[in-house]
Amino acid sequence: MYLPSTQQKERWEDSAHKQGVSVPKFVTEHVEDSLRKEEDSNYQSREELLREIRKLNDQLDRIGKEKRILEIAIDRLEEEVRRYRSQPFLDDTFTGVRKYQRELVDLLKARTTTLSSEELLLHLGIQPSEYDAVKAVSKQLENLEAYGLVKSSPKGWRWVQ
Repeated sequence: MYLPSTQQKERWEDSAHKQGVSVPKFVTEHVEDSLRKEEDSNYQSREELLREIRKLNDQLDRIGKEKRILEIAIDRLEEEVRRYRSQPFLDDTFTGVRKYQRELVDLLKARTTTLSSEELLLHLGIQPSEYDAVKAVSKQLENLEAYGLVKSSPKGWRWVQ
């Protein structure tokens, strides 16, 4: 194909280069885009699709950042709840009713095998570095054992049926 001027040829070459395609492919895409727009009013060109993809990727990045922030907030709130619930078990002078961790009791009841302390902490989402939470779980297990509800062994803890 011959173009009327060298400026137009250079413009098409520059545009093709910017889009990362050859000049023939650039021309073919633009002619096809034009024809498809005439045939279908909902047709989106490659440029429009790329623009939309960039916009969606930006939105996805923003949502990913928000998700990470929310996950951190949830972790902190869960840690705060654990700390709040563990207070009665950490205070040796506490008098009154202590509320046992429902997840702990359900976990022990559901298992027919012995669970090690590490497995219990893992299932409860407690890190070994969370000293107060670990101590509270240990105290709960000791109390449940004193009531005859659980039994300890060198392998771990088991609900008494």
